[in-house]
Amino acid sequence: QVQLVESGGGSVQAGGSLRLSCAAPGFTYSVYCMGWFRQAPGKEREGVAGIGSDGSYSYLDSVKGRFTISRDNAKNTLSLEMNNLSPDDTAMYYCAVEGFRPAKMVVAVNGANAFGYWGQGTQVTVSS
Repeated sequence: QVQLVESGGGSVQAGGSLRLSCAAPGFTYSVYCMGWFRQAPGKEREGVAGIGSDGSYSYLDSVKGRFTISRDNAKNTLSLEMNNLSPDDTAMYYCAVEGFRPAKMVVAVNGANAFGYWGQGTQVTVSS
């Protein structure tokens, strides 16, 4: 059974930075599609960034140039570097994993429905 544990959330002011991490001990990241999703109160869960099982990358348009997703296969860690944060980025952030999918599945409409393994989430709050 896959267990994903997120960390690194917190509260920052607009323009600040945070780095999220997702750990999955014993899980081989490299053969799976992994992504970061977020859900704000009253809104649908949306894909933010992903790394596909084929090595592809994807980003939500609103985070391009500000967020960077990376994966350390040796440490079984997925990260999301978030810079120049804005209040619109406030949400619960989740990492998710699923097998053999391209990264574009993460940011597709209802992309979250394609992922079966989820972490518990970490809160990111950005104040103006």
